[in-house]
Amino acid sequence: MPEHNMERKLGLGQATAINMIDMVGIGPFITLPMVIGMMNGAYFLYAWVAGALLSFVDAMIWSELGAAFPRAGGSYNFLKEAYGKDGAGRFMSFLFVWQTMIQAPLVIASAAIGFASYFTYLVPLNGWQEKMMSGAVVVLIVVLLYRKIEAIGKISVLLWSGVIITLLWIIGGGIAHGNFLSPVRHINDGLTFNYAFVCAIGFASVKTVYSYLGYYNVCHLGGEITRPERNIPRSMFISITGIAILYLAMNISVASVVPWQEAMHSKYVLSEFMQQLMGSTAAKVITVLILWVAFASVFSATLGYSRIPYAAASDGAFFKVFARLHPTKNFPYVSLLFLGALAFIFSLLFKLTQVISAILAMRIIIQFISQAIGLLILRRKRPASDFPYKMPFFPVPVYIAIALWIGVLLSTGRDMVISGLVVIAAGTVVYLVKARLNKEWPFK
Repeated sequence: MPEHNMERKLGLGQATAINMIDMVGIGPFITLPMVIGMMNGAYFLYAWVAGALLSFVDAMIWSELGAAFPRAGGSYNFLKEAYGKDGAGRFMSFLFVWQTMIQAPLVIASAAIGFASYFTYLVPLNGWQEKMMSGAVVVLIVVLLYRKIEAIGKISVLLWSGVIITLLWIIGGGIAHGNFLSPVRHINDGLTFNYAFVCAIGFASVKTVYSYLGYYNVCHLGGEITRPERNIPRSMFISITGIAILYLAMNISVASVVPWQEAMHSKYVLSEFMQQLMGSTAAKVITVLILWVAFASVFSATLGYSRIPYAAASDGAFFKVFARLHPTKNFPYVSLLFLGALAFIFSLLFKLTQVISAILAMRIIIQFISQAIGLLILRRKRPASDFPYKMPFFPVPVYIAIALWIGVLLSTGRDMVISGLVVIAAGTVVYLVKARLNKEWPFK
């Protein structure tokens, strides 16, 4: 079905809200103690700075591609354009959709699992009850997304307001405590810049980068963004800048009240932080708000990813059933239902720590690194006028992004790297079988 059937209804404010609620999610609340534990010192803040820098550099790549090719599907279109629509681009874009069909439900499941885990602060749940809670979150999200895009834009802004209220309350509580800048003054205590520190930054950055992921969600909705050449880049840079400031302020706030030596061992560090400041009632309220944020993240991630199989199917490169739009509400309902169903299954099967590393390892090779190389190819073979947004100091940021992504990939661990390669290998086999049957590249 042609792409023009999808309407451009999302403006800069709504696009930014969709990005930001996807970025925040449950990630920063559950990874905060993990990052402190990996860094094992007051200098854990550097890991959050590193995650922001990588995201900002990578967003330059997404901005060039998103502004030039504002269509549903994001990376699917970028890879196809970069590597050739009738050549290797068909293979690369197929691999992206292939890994997305596994990775996207993992992203959705990770937020749902995090939601259920944090919910146990309010109501004790056994292992099976937690899994049922995470599955229920996925089901509710699919129900909410089963509607027109303009209604979803309004829901996104509402959910985003809850995200901002939560972060500002946490930051404000730390400031009111009166010791807000103490973690910054002691950030270099015990710090030795050596190989061990670099390794610690690498491993901790796996968690912080995970907490920033989502700044590019607007690119998946490219066919529904108004003035995409302007709004796609701006929404990403606004999102990253705003979230980086909020993350750093939140971490500083928490560390100014709960010593990092205690915070690294806490499963509910934000709730315990608020309990120390304002008592048990406030702790329960902030827990409810954190759950709101987690729910918002699942909503935004599911929305963006549901457009990728649709874009590929509309282009004839994936199963035709995914190209179907709802007859009255005009959204890719088959894609939404399929990803939601798989996310529901994953939410019952996996643990959060496994999901976080698996998500990154699977994405980095096919999406982030291949996309960066693809931009280098496109800039050589297309005129400058094809790129409404142009990054400063091109191509230096591209090379920096590639090097940093390789470092993060290695930090996910050998098992996760191997798992990512297995997914790619399986996708390659499926593509080659499909290509031979359909007489596509490289068999035509």
